Amino acid sequence: MDYKQQVGVQSHVEQMGSVEDRSMDDLDDECLHSPGTDARKTQASDSNRQIPFSDKKLPLSDGFPIVGNKMTRNRIYRSIKTVVFSNKLNLLMPFGPLAILVHKLTASNGWVFFLSLLGITPLAERLGYATEQLAFFTGPTVGGLLNATFGNATELIISIYALKSGMIRVVQLSLLGSILSNMLLVLGCAFFCGGLVYHRKEQVFNKATAVVNSGLLLMAVMGLLFPAVLHYTHTERRVGKSELSLSRYSSCIMLVAYAAYLFFQLRSQNDHYSPINEEGSPHGDNSDNDEDEAPEISKWESMIWLTILTAWISILSDYLVDTIQGASEAWDLSIAFISVILLPIIGNAAEHASAIMFSMKDKLDISLGVAIGSSTQISMFGIPFCVVIGWIMGQEMDLNFQLFETATLFITVIVVAFFLQEGTSNYFKGLMLILCYLIVAASFFVHEDPTSTDQKKQPQT
Repeated sequence: MDYKQQVGVQSHVEQMGSVEDRSMDDLDDECLHSPGTDARKTQASDSNRQIPFSDKKLPLSDGFPIVGNKMTRNRIYRSIKTVVFSNKLNLLMPFGPLAILVHKLTASNGWVFFLSLLGITPLAERLGYATEQLAFFTGPTVGGLLNATFGNATELIISIYALKSGMIRVVQLSLLGSILSNMLLVLGCAFFCGGLVYHRKEQVFNKATAVVNSGLLLMAVMGLLFPAVLHYTHTERRVGKSELSLSRYSSCIMLVAYAAYLFFQLRSQNDHYSPINEEGSPHGDNSDNDEDEAPEISKWESMIWLTILTAWISILSDYLVDTIQGASEAWDLSIAFISVILLPIIGNAAEHASAIMFSMKDKLDISLGVAIGSSTQISMFGIPFCVVIGWIMGQEMDLNFQLFETATLFITVIVVAFFLQEGTSNYFKGLMLILCYLIVAASFFVHEDPTSTDQKKQPQT
C-alpha cells in the first residue's frame, strides 16, 4: 500500500513537472514575441554587431544614424514643401533672381525695379506666414507684436538701404506710405472681408486697445507736425539746425514712449489680443475655434525661415532702392507716388494676408493688432529709428515730412480714430476706409514733391 502510494505520488510529481516545463516553454515563446523582448533582442543584436572583433567597427546598416539622417531629410523636405510650395503667390519668387540677372545684363532700371517688386511680394507674405507659425508658440500678445514687427521688416530694410544711399526723401515717403496703407487699406480690407463673412452681425474688438493706439498715432503726428510748422513759419532760432535738432530730440522721446508702450502692453495688458465676445468682454476659452488650428512647422523652423527670408528681402531691397530713380523716369511717375503707394502695398503684403485671415475667423482683435499696431510701430519706432540711424550715419534725416504729407497723415489718423471709437466693425466701414485710401492714392498721383530726391540726397560718408 505504501509502495503504491509512493509510486502514485512520484508519477503525480512527474506530471506536474512536465506541465510546469510546458508552461515555462509556452511562457518563453510568448516572451519571445513581446515588444520588450524584441527591443532587447534588437539592442543585443546591434551591440553584437558593434563588438570590435577587428580594428574596423561594423557599420549599422539599418541603425539609428541612417534613420536619423533620413528623418532629417524628410523634415527639411516637408518644411520646404510647406513654406515654398504651398502658396500660389510663391510663383512670383523666381522674379527675384530674374531681377538680379536683368540688372547684371542690361541697364533697364524700370524692369529691374518692377521685377524686384514682384520678387519681394511673396517673400513679404511668407515672412508673415513664418511669423504666424512662430506666434503659435508665443501666445496672442507676443504673437500680435511679432506680426507687426516682421510685417514691417520689409519697409525697414528698404528704408535702411535708402538711408545708406542718402535717399532721405524716399525713406520719409515710404514710411509715411506704410502708415497710410496699414491704417486705410489693410484695416479696411480686414473690416470689409470680415463683415462679408459675418454679415448678420457686427464684429467687435477691444475698444481700449484702439484708443491707446489712436493716442500713440496722434503723438506721432505731433512729432511730425512741429518740425514742419517750424520750417514753414521760418521761426527757427538757428536756421537749418533747429529743425534737425528738434527732430532728433523728438525721435528719442518717441522711442522712449514706444518702449513704455511695449512694457505696458506685455506686462499690464496681456489680454489685448485675446478674442472678445459680443458683450465686449475678453474670453480665453477659445478651444472650439482653435481645435483645427495647429502649427505647420516647428518653432526652430519658423526662426530659420524668418532669417532666410529677411536676408533675401535685404538683397532685393538693395536692387530696388538703386533703381527707384530710373523707374520713376522710365514710367513717368513721381517718386512720391512710387514711395507712398507702390512700395508699401508690396511691403504690407504680410499685413494684408494676416489681417484678412484673422478677421475672417472672427478674431478682429488680432487683425486690429496687426494693422493699427503696425502703423503705431512704424510711426513711433520706425521713423524715429531711421532718424537716429541717419544721425549715426551722418545723414541729416529729420521729421519734416513737408506740409502735404503731414496734413495727409493727420487727417487719416482722425478718420480712423472716428471709425474705431465704437469698438465695432462691418463691411461698410471697411469699404469707407478702402475708398479713403483710393482718394489718398489719387492725391499722391497728381502731387509733385517740391523736394526732389536729388536735392535731399546727401553725400555718402
